[in-house]
Amino acid sequence: MALMQSSMAPLGISIPSFYLMDVISQELFSENDLMASHGLVVAFICAHCPYVLHLDEHMASAFNQRIGRGMGFVAISSNDVVNYPQDHPNRLKEQALQRGFQFPYLYDEDQTVAKAFGAVCTPDFFMYNKDGILVYRGRYDGSNHKNDEDLDGQDLLNAIDAHLENKVIDVNQLPSAGCSIKWKNNL
Repeated sequence: MALMQSSMAPLGISIPSFYLMDVISQELFSENDLMASHGLVVAFICAHCPYVLHLDEHMASAFNQRIGRGMGFVAISSNDVVNYPQDHPNRLKEQALQRGFQFPYLYDEDQTVAKAFGAVCTPDFFMYNKDGILVYRGRYDGSNHKNDEDLDGQDLLNAIDAHLENKVIDVNQLPSAGCSIKWKNNL
């Protein structure tokens, strides 16, 4: 699997609109439905990428702990399931249940949402303030399945915690790295 880095969308842009189905509840959600009193974290992930599988359980626990503090969370998978059936919505549901997701896991079948966000890899993280303005984009932390750095989520979680405490978020953010989103027709 080729390593791909996130595109690092410019800070200050507005959250793209979306309306996608949750693989767990089968409910439809928009960005407005998920926006909490302090904002929303959007995680582009999937069920098969080793870079995601390295951190998804830690991520779920960390997100679950912060839900009651006024931050919304959502995971989105945009991979082509024809060529990557391991990312079929049924597999995504299994992943969410096994990892204990207490937040929606949406399926972006036509891949328009990933394109609107500028997401290019899994995992890829975006945090928006309560007004829907991008305040963080980048990596979870420096760890991955190929190194021995601590899996602690420090980059993203420090940004979330700073935001929840009304502190300034460091603008020196590092790109996420992982598997490329599996585009339909290799687009």
